[in-house]
Amino acid sequence: MAREDEDWRRLYEQDREPDIEDSQAGVIFYNDTVIEHFTNPCNVGEIDDADGFALIGDPSCGDQMKLWIKVEAGHIIDIKFKSFGCPGAIATSSMATTLAMGMHLDDARQLTDDDVVRALGGIPANKQHCSLMGISALQAAIRDYEQRIVQRP
Repeated sequence: MAREDEDWRRLYEQDREPDIEDSQAGVIFYNDTVIEHFTNPCNVGEIDDADGFALIGDPSCGDQMKLWIKVEAGHIIDIKFKSFGCPGAIATSSMATTLAMGMHLDDARQLTDDDVVRALGGIPANKQHCSLMGISALQAAIRDYEQRIVQRP
């Protein structure tokens, strides 16, 4: 068993491009930044008195994400998420919230899934749809915040 562990570890630690899929073995290789955001995601949790909220999902793979924002003077001063999904979905959600933290809403609206993928140093091509969840949830939470502002007396 120890020999198999060493083989796996050596295979995993080989110098590989961050978004290569080994089609023979069906193994997806994530780079260190993606692994870090998956194993230690940033901004996980809920905001009880959130100014904006979104719940989105990807029916094609079953991933789901909830995202809360707290806004002050037009800036995102707090952002939290909870995500159910694959490592790519969790890592991209973590990075999306990291990028958006502290941003003015106008700038946060301009964030794209490409920005998230670049910040992570790439993700496997067949997992790039996961990057849409974080950005989609962020945009929906901003719209929710703006609708709440309009409805206030």
